[in-house]
Amino acid sequence: MAGRVEVHDLGANVDYAAATAIQARCHADRRAGRISDTLLLLEHAPVYTLGRSAQPENVRWSEAELQKAGITRVSTTRGGDVTYHGPGQLVGYPIIHLSQRGMGVLDYVTAIEETLIRALADLGLPDAGRDARNRGGWVGNDKIGAIGIRVAHQVTEHGFALNINTRLDHYDGIVPCGLTDAGVTSLARHLGHAADMAEVKRAVTRRFAEVFGYDEVVRHDPATTAAASDDE
Repeated sequence: MAGRVEVHDLGANVDYAAATAIQARCHADRRAGRISDTLLLLEHAPVYTLGRSAQPENVRWSEAELQKAGITRVSTTRGGDVTYHGPGQLVGYPIIHLSQRGMGVLDYVTAIEETLIRALADLGLPDAGRDARNRGGWVGNDKIGAIGIRVAHQVTEHGFALNINTRLDHYDGIVPCGLTDAGVTSLARHLGHAADMAEVKRAVTRRFAEVFGYDEVVRHDPATTAAASDDE
């Protein structure tokens, strides 16, 4: 199915509350038909987010330990348990009208997984795949990409988080996704060096458009996105 997707690069160190507000505005605009399908790409400031099924005990660190590490804690409306977002991790928030793309929720989640797997292969990690225990991207018994979504009025929000140059020790403060029998990893760990985030964004954008079937991709860099936000 052809179509247009707008890709907005929001940059790095984005506050979680600020990104949530941007998502909410885009979600309302997409429902109303004022914008086309949209993909927000960004890196968050360090934060633990708790989904609708999160168990509080899966945050291992105390408030004092969180403050010392510079990590905030936020409850969210997405599905899933607890996860980490921070610098070096590419977060993607697709705002997609599912029925207009002829997709169901399971189709959508599978398409996100496929996007991550193909992009990782492009970036030098061909061994990424799926795991029946938990949706996302996996390398062996280690999770490299997390997925947590919400769908309201057929329009998606929240999305995926892909560990690129992520500080993996920040996962020590949680039980990631509630999984006690799995680890976490990053692209940098497997490459043996830091990855170029600009290259990662290009690969993810290209594969996202391919998997979801868009034939027109309009990219907005951080400068133009910030300018548009200032004008509102």
